[in-house]
Amino acid sequence: MSPRRPQPSRRYDDGCAAAHALDLVGERWALLVVRELLLGPKRFTDLRADLPGISPNVLSQRLKDLEETGVVQRSALPPPAATRVYELSEWGRELEPVLQGLGRWGARSPARPQAPISLATLITAMKTMFHAPAAQGLGGSVVLKLGREHVRVQIDRGELHVQRGGPAAAEATLSADVQTLGALLFGHLSLAVAEAEGLVQIEGDRAWAERLPTLFRMPDPAPSCRS
Repeated sequence: MSPRRPQPSRRYDDGCAAAHALDLVGERWALLVVRELLLGPKRFTDLRADLPGISPNVLSQRLKDLEETGVVQRSALPPPAATRVYELSEWGRELEPVLQGLGRWGARSPARPQAPISLATLITAMKTMFHAPAAQGLGGSVVLKLGREHVRVQIDRGELHVQRGGPAAAEATLSADVQTLGALLFGHLSLAVAEAEGLVQIEGDRAWAERLPTLFRMPDPAPSCRS
């Protein structure tokens, strides 16, 4: 029997802090697990549902790796739930602006695919693509009803605050699915067309609903290297 070859190191062995960061969160799916946990604690089954492309074994390994490095921690929900959940540590939450920076950079790719997005993706994209000058002089809130999920979008003194759940009172309410909201805010779907096709329902101040998509700006595409 031939001797078993040693497994190659999965670490960079490079003193650069960026290389060390990639050692910690650079494995495939790791940052997407972090993205999903930015919404708050989740059970293993919740993460599986929100990341349909990941296998149970890979998810288990990523959670184990992130827990060992101090990015993720486990805790138990109080009764009657009495179940274990995963959540970001305080240090892990510091990855949010890193994900936003990657999102701004990736959004400029000429080859960016059109694919389904999760609720965490929608909320992260809203924070990333918010264009503060468009919100000057605007104050108030809109509630996004996404099935059983409610997201409150608050504009205050040119700043954006996005909260999962929260009080339902708002200037306007938009009811749609996550994909439709993503297309309205960051794609080329107009509110009028979405409403006419029954993809979105508007309650309250219509002017507020029409203003919402103008508060987000996608960056210009990077020049394509293809001839």
